[in-house]
Amino acid sequence: MNTSKIDVAYVAELARLELTDEEKAVFQPQLENIVKYVEKIASVNVDGVPPTLHGHTVVNALREDEVRPSMSRDEALANAPGRTGDEFLLPKIVEGAES
Repeated sequence: MNTSKIDVAYVAELARLELTDEEKAVFQPQLENIVKYVEKIASVNVDGVPPTLHGHTVVNALREDEVRPSMSRDEALANAPGRTGDEFLLPKIVEGAES
């Protein structure tokens, strides 16, 4: 992965965050360092290591499903940035996808 192509302003736009120029200057090297660390982790040889969900054995992690009171549809949609009828209205988020 080429970390020089990661643009913190673009990532912030995708996350709907408004950043000042000062914040962008602080976050840009931090984001690049995070990606470098992930690349370092990705280079570790894990041949023969079985995939796991937890570092230790988890017992009885599941519970029975039960119906419980929840918020109404109007409550769930109350703070939506956009809605169409009873559904969330979301912007297209996949670039280059055919409509």
